[in-house]
Amino acid sequence: MSTHGTADGTRALRLTRWGGPPLLTEVPRPTPTGEEVLIWVEAAGLCRSDLHVIDARPGDLPYRLPFTLGHEVAGRVLERGPLAVGPAVGARVVVHGPWGCGSCARCTVGAENYCDRRAALDADRVGTGAGLGRDGGMADLLLVPSGRLLVPVGDLAAAQAAPLSDAGLTAYHAVATVRRALGDEAGAGVVVVGVGGLGHLAVQILRATTTAQVLAVDVREEALALADECGAHFGTLLRPDTAAVLRARTGGVGAVAVLDFVGSSSSLELAVDVLRAGGELAVVGSGGGELTVRKPGALPPGTRISLPFWGTRPELEAVVALAREGVLKVGVERFALSSATEAVERLRSGDVRGRAVLLPD
Repeated sequence: MSTHGTADGTRALRLTRWGGPPLLTEVPRPTPTGEEVLIWVEAAGLCRSDLHVIDARPGDLPYRLPFTLGHEVAGRVLERGPLAVGPAVGARVVVHGPWGCGSCARCTVGAENYCDRRAALDADRVGTGAGLGRDGGMADLLLVPSGRLLVPVGDLAAAQAAPLSDAGLTAYHAVATVRRALGDEAGAGVVVVGVGGLGHLAVQILRATTTAQVLAVDVREEALALADECGAHFGTLLRPDTAAVLRARTGGVGAVAVLDFVGSSSSLELAVDVLRAGGELAVVGSGGGELTVRKPGALPPGTRISLPFWGTRPELEAVVALAREGVLKVGVERFALSSATEAVERLRSGDVRGRAVLLPD
């Protein structure tokens, strides 16, 4: 089948029951109406958030089945509805994945990741983005609600562009949340915990946009090798003495910021142990760990905690610009759309270096 699908149908990787597995099946070809834009998908990223969606139990998520997976999407504008705005037919774009109401104060400035009506959308089980209750981009074609959700990528390779819409964007947004602390002094230490699909991009973004000393932590030697390739100043395995080692690297004072892309009990414990007084902790990963906030308590005095979620459209534009300048490069493993099941299982087993990306075949 062509990547445009047939006149009547197109392929899509659909979640039809909670717990999966998702199925590659044929669905009716979408037709854009109103402000909608139809995208010919050139690449779709796969990440652990997709595993959380696939593995969810009935009632865990406010979504209706079935729907097509895939929230990291790059492609070409194929058709536009009569009221569509934004990029013209033929333009190569990446899709801003969080889809809010489009009209609240947050959405009108491109911060649909923090839509003021998100709770209402969840209650109505509308879905909150591509591949999150609404049909996503692990398909030949993707119907996007509005051209406001599209960011041009020019000649950037599709396999590089697609992961920017989550892995790159979320990492950039996480760095932005701690940027105030990083700007206080040159060479201040920042710890990146978890050098996977997001973490390896956070290392590059920190090196490209700050003067921080980047210290990487992971449980895998190959992840530390990736951190080194991405420009980390230092990397270490997670061990009982890791906090002491990291503190020594910061002259004994601790890190001004910790970006935790794991979110497990052990990663949060490390963050608390290594964080400097008045420091910033950004918890990005959803590893099930818990943090007790009490005053006085284990957290250093003056700690500021954030829970970054995705990022804004202007931030996605900035991420695309970094990639087009050549200072941000996604480590990818490519899979054919027809091999999506293999890609899911490889990701589940931790056997993917960087980001898994599905390409049409």
